[in-house]
Amino acid sequence: MPELTSRRGLLFGTAAMGAGALLVGCTSNESDDEPAANDQPAADDKPGKEVTIGFAGPQADHGWLNAINDNAKSRAKKYSDVTLEITEGSNDTAAQIGQIETLINKKVDVLVVLPADGKALTQVGLKAMRANIPVINLDRIFNTPQAYRCWIGGDNYGMGLNAGHYIGEKLKGKADATVIELAGLDNLELTQQRTQGFDDALKNYPNIKKVARQAAEFTVESGQAKMAQLLQAQSKFDALWNHDDDQGVGALRAIEQAGRDDFLMVGGAGALSAFQAIKKDDGVLKATVLYPPTMAASAIDLARALGQSKGVGGMAEFEIPASITLYSAVVDKDNVDQYMPTGFK
Repeated sequence: MPELTSRRGLLFGTAAMGAGALLVGCTSNESDDEPAANDQPAADDKPGKEVTIGFAGPQADHGWLNAINDNAKSRAKKYSDVTLEITEGSNDTAAQIGQIETLINKKVDVLVVLPADGKALTQVGLKAMRANIPVINLDRIFNTPQAYRCWIGGDNYGMGLNAGHYIGEKLKGKADATVIELAGLDNLELTQQRTQGFDDALKNYPNIKKVARQAAEFTVESGQAKMAQLLQAQSKFDALWNHDDDQGVGALRAIEQAGRDDFLMVGGAGALSAFQAIKKDDGVLKATVLYPPTMAASAIDLARALGQSKGVGGMAEFEIPASITLYSAVVDKDNVDQYMPTGFK
């Protein structure tokens, strides 16, 4: 999972909300438009002013990042009034800065940027804003709000919190229950936030104790290796929270190889493979906590609304919000069918 400095701002609906639900209302093309609460038109699917959106993201070297790109592209195709100028993804800071500067020079109407490094790309965000090109900062946040018009992203603390509460409720009646944690890269703030949320949730369940934690690297290989170490060190435990479904593929391999099925597992992010395993319900994986890549589709919606000087349907304000934090819903066998179409590969 990519790096993020969390900004828990406005909680805006559920994680798997269709991006179209984000911006609903009527366009200003018709005289009988239903306005927002303040007579300001809200964006909807009907064609309006032509908008060119520049999109710059990192290299899609992770299933979640690939889903980010796919969501942005497919969302833009939905609108006949949107032209998407998309750069080739790069994890090289200098290369991404150059790509964004190219979009600025092209004078796109709005920029959507998921920076490879939020701190390092803050200056190019400021450059765009000073050139009167509003920026939708996606997920990894710039160092200053002056570098973006709107931030939209996930809630890492909320992921851990909801994972902890789900496990806590499942083990509520069990005396001396124990849990373990398979985290992501420990040098990332997002990993620390997820762990903090998980630990804070477990404080509500005095019968549960976290007895072990290992940090993997958001890869299948590291998930398998670190999970094998946890299984070797812990002969018995009741639940596992794994921060990332990609590394969870490796974790499940290690679990199968060890012949263990005596605990429940909760994943993180919302991979299609996790949804399918949850639906099948013949293994330890019982739930996953979302970090929705649909945020990229919502970012395109927000950029279009900005370009058309429209607001958000269902809200009284003239403008789109300054910050939107998506909810980290828990997906288990009871609701997995609803979320299945949002699963990433």
